Formats: sequence, C-alpha cells, structure tokens
Amino acid sequence: MQKEPVQKHPKVKLWDIFKLFLKIGTTGFGGGMAIVALTERVVVKEKQWVTAEEFLHGLAFGQILGPFSLNTCTFVGYRLRGVAGGVLAATAFLLPSFLIVSLLAWLYMHFQHLELLKKALAGTNPVVIGLICAVALDMGKKQIKGGAAWLLAILTFSAAALLKLNLAFVLGASVLWAFSAALIKRRHG
Repeated sequence: MQKEPVQKHPKVKLWDIFKLFLKIGTTGFGGGMAIVALTERVVVKEKQWVTAEEFLHGLAFGQILGPFSLNTCTFVGYRLRGVAGGVLAATAFLLPSFLIVSLLAWLYMHFQHLELLKKALAGTNPVVIGLICAVALDMGKKQIKGGAAWLLAILTFSAAALLKLNLAFVLGASVLWAFSAALIKRRHG
C-alpha cells in the first residue's frame, strides 16, 4: 500500500490568520453556509492555504458539535498554525459578530415595534436560502464524483431533509459507509 504524501502548506503568519478571519467575520453575511462559502473561496482558491479536500474534511469535522462555520474557521487556523492559529481564527471570526449582534440586539429591543423593520428582516430570508443553495451546488459539482458518491449524497440529503433524522446520526452513518466502501475497494481493487 502506498502512503499519501503529506500536503505542505505555506507558513502563514498568525497576524495574517487573524486579519483574514476578522475580515471574514466582518463581511460574511447569510449564516453558516454563506460563511463557509466565503471561507472556502478565500483560503482554498485565492490564498491556497489549504486544499479543497482538506477544507471539506474541516467542514465535516465542524458538523460534529456547535456552529460549523466557526468550527471550519477554527480548523483552518489550526491546520495552518496549530492551537495558536485555531484560537486566533476563532477569536477574529467571532469578534465582529459579537460586536454587531450586541449592537443590533440593543437596537431591536428599542425599535422592534416598527413595521418597516419587520418587513426588512422578513425580506432577507429568500436571499439567505438562495446563498445556501448556491454554495451547496458549487461544492457538490466539485466534490461529488462517481455513482457511489452521488448515491451517498442523495441518501444523506433524504435522511436529513425528508426523514428528519438526527444530523449527527446521518453524518456518522455516512462516515461508516464511506469507510466501509474504501475498505472493500482496497481488498478487491
């Protein structure tokens, strides 16, 4: 069995990690998948700090516990510079949200009765859903290759969206399926 080569990464300065994730935290609107799409575009395509496959692994790990956009940013920072990189990426990513949401919460508590505010907030929902669909399609086109991968994607979607199964269970079952398929392919291939 031939071992996969370890991917070399550029030595990224901690300050550069902090600046990038502060920018993502400040400009990344639309919720988890929109943030993930922005992060993927910058760290994989533009800066080439991590590969697309590594990024997807970080995204998969991020699904296990807590907010996956934060977990994905933390994974990238950790992958680049260890614990210090992970902590800086997470802190920088959260800082703008903390400040902005604190301000918006204060404003909302004082002006929630205004009809214009209610309509404006309701109008953003279709935009967020559109962004999530665009990210899913873009990532799917790049990463789902072959019949087995498409079958797994369709079954996973069906289990989560249609059958409303627990996401941790769906993710765990998917990992087991992929691991089993790899073992079978290794033995017979």
